[in-house]
Amino acid sequence: MTFLGEVLLTAFIGLAGGIAVGSGMVAFLVVLDIIPRLAQITRSFSNIRSYEAAVVWGSLIFTWLDFSEIKLPLFPLSTALVGVFAGCFVGMLAAALTEIINVLPILAKRVGMGSYMIIFLMAMIFGKVFGSLFEWLFY
Repeated sequence: MTFLGEVLLTAFIGLAGGIAVGSGMVAFLVVLDIIPRLAQITRSFSNIRSYEAAVVWGSLIFTWLDFSEIKLPLFPLSTALVGVFAGCFVGMLAAALTEIINVLPILAKRVGMGSYMIIFLMAMIFGKVFGSLFEWLFY
């Protein structure tokens, strides 16, 4: 594969991953009304702007930390605490992604790809499986 082909493939994979994660985040925040529901459960509607700011700042800061080479000197038990928060986030994001699946047939009909819906879903499934295997085995 040529250098240009590798660059284009990498750009396509990055764009596709960004769209998938962005769609999940939008579903997480907008479709499922996670922040208003959490404010309702905790009876803290006056702090809803703080919750929104925490989500935005947390996303920005931890994305930056993920891409940088910064190492945080934390105590060993902090891994469990980070794991609990990461597990909660992934679980809620997975629930939000299932809501996005309901939107896909409507989108496919509107762009004239209704007959290719099964191929589209299988591409998403195999992409997730192969991406996960690649990350676990090689990254």
